[in-house]
Amino acid sequence: METDFIVLIIALIVSVVLHEMAHGYAADRLGDPTARMAGRLSPNPIVHLDLLGSVIIPGLLIFSGAGFLFGWAKPVPYNPYNLTDQKWGEAKIAAAGPAANIALAFIFIGLMYAAPFIGLPSEFLSIAFTIVVLNFFLAFFNLLPLPPLDGSKIIQPIIGLFSINAMWQYQRFRTILEQNVFMAFLLIIFVVFYVIGGTLYQLTIAVTQFLLGF
Repeated sequence: METDFIVLIIALIVSVVLHEMAHGYAADRLGDPTARMAGRLSPNPIVHLDLLGSVIIPGLLIFSGAGFLFGWAKPVPYNPYNLTDQKWGEAKIAAAGPAANIALAFIFIGLMYAAPFIGLPSEFLSIAFTIVVLNFFLAFFNLLPLPPLDGSKIIQPIIGLFSINAMWQYQRFRTILEQNVFMAFLLIIFVVFYVIGGTLYQLTIAVTQFLLGF
């Protein structure tokens, strides 16, 4: 149990750090050096971790036996006015985080398939499976169109393709929740636990099992 706990915590820390670094690198490539100047392109977890999202919430989920794990780090700062792509820049930065988690999941899926041929121990398969599930879950969770999650920044310009008025209404909705973190947290908890229930986790397991040929 103690070993599983340590593996989960290490996997979560690595996963959220890579997620946030991806946001920072994307912003930097799009012309905004804010994250780089703030030291947020560093792999040092200390500069990324958030007390509530990286320690308290994951710890409560593990000790309560919730059956799943998620968390978040401190948001990566960026100035949207510096971006070379004013229309899709924020969406690209937002998408970089979940994309990094999905890429990490596929790397470990590949290692699981290669394990018998490169001599990886059987214990590795259990650890790798945990990392794959965790990263797919983090990606799917962050893609929910709920502010301040990444999905809210991705969907906004997509809404604008159909209705500019609807896009600006969604922008106001985003602004309200991004300025009231507690309200946003309650909304996310309500949607995840009471609206979609275990669907997100079930989707994660189904995708993982399909890709691994279970």
